[in-house]
Amino acid sequence: MGGRRAILWLAAGATILTVGMVLYPELAFQGALRGLRIWWFVVFPALLPFFIAGQILMGLGVVHFLGVLMERLMRPLFNVPGVGAFVVAMGLASGYPIGAVLTAKLVRDGAVHPAEGERLLGFCNTADPLFMAGAVAVGMFGNPALAGVIMASHYLAALGTGLILRWHRAGERSPDPAVDRRPLLSRATDALIAAHGRDGRPLGQLLGDAVRDSVQTLLLVGGFIILFAVLLDILARAGVVGWAGALLGLLLHPIGIGASAARSLVGGFFEITIGTKAASVAPAPLLQRVALCSIIIAWSGLSVLAQVAAVTQGTGMRMGPYVRARLLHAVLAGALTFWLWNPAWAASGPTVAVAAAGPDVPAGAGIGPWAQHQPFGGTLLASSLILAALLTAAAVWVVISARRQGCRVAWLHIRLGAARGR
Repeated sequence: MGGRRAILWLAAGATILTVGMVLYPELAFQGALRGLRIWWFVVFPALLPFFIAGQILMGLGVVHFLGVLMERLMRPLFNVPGVGAFVVAMGLASGYPIGAVLTAKLVRDGAVHPAEGERLLGFCNTADPLFMAGAVAVGMFGNPALAGVIMASHYLAALGTGLILRWHRAGERSPDPAVDRRPLLSRATDALIAAHGRDGRPLGQLLGDAVRDSVQTLLLVGGFIILFAVLLDILARAGVVGWAGALLGLLLHPIGIGASAARSLVGGFFEITIGTKAASVAPAPLLQRVALCSIIIAWSGLSVLAQVAAVTQGTGMRMGPYVRARLLHAVLAGALTFWLWNPAWAASGPTVAVAAAGPDVPAGAGIGPWAQHQPFGGTLLASSLILAALLTAAAVWVVISARRQGCRVAWLHIRLGAARGR
């Protein structure tokens, strides 16, 4: 019965959207154009290097190498296998929805149990630093000093969500690895070679598959961004956003959040960039506006939720736990913003002009001057540099771990030799 009801609601929603596009064709076109700009100038160049690198590293077996090294950290903290560390690092550095894409691939490959995938997905699918620092702090608020508190509250809340989710379906997990007394680095290297052997693709095919699959996934993401940009514009023109914002404002008025600020939450419920833009210019104190942005960024919007549902289809992972994790992340991010706030940030900006937005989240709200004027190549270069720094840090960490492992082995040999001498 519940399934029939859901189908009826979806059919009604699709019909309303289609009728709205027929009634407001110019509005639908402008919304689609804005969504296309967001995808081409921000999302595509920011995510493409990470999508390609993730596919290549998984095909080469590097993920399994890191999984052996990180098993002792990830299992007790987050109740997920060590390979989850790779997904967490890529998700924190690259943004929505790469954490979901990589988690779904690990579940399909059998490296992660679906229950572990739900736990991992709940905190690894995060916003990227380019969006929070460049688009929100600089482009929307005109205050670079806010980047620190926005990113810190977001990432700390994500890790806190992961610690809480370790008890979600805690008894369902993948088998523990067999006991192996060999040095850690040797076991990790063997896991890498075995995983690459199972994949079996030559380097040329692996590169081609990585580029093709990454572009296909990004086309799917772009379609969702355009669809929800059109949907939000039609709802705003029909007055739904205004009415919902007024109702939410009445509910939130006791805690000091006005109707204009509440309307930004309505926009953020559907699409992250529209919501954060509206929150940044709402007639409210700066701390409250930043906290609202943190909540919206952590929630991520129905657009991202739809992307996650699409890429995890057929993996056995359910969307209910992910939605609850997003709500938990949003609450923690908002609370941490208040806790980390420094009043000096209010006096340090704005340093650049910020475009004003109307109270009803108009169709042309966009995502701020930074994202509107940032060239494609600049975003691509910045995301590539972040990826290079991430991989360099991982390589340095592996080298240090290997040397520490070698020192431990040498120390054991010395102790054994001294014991035999006695």
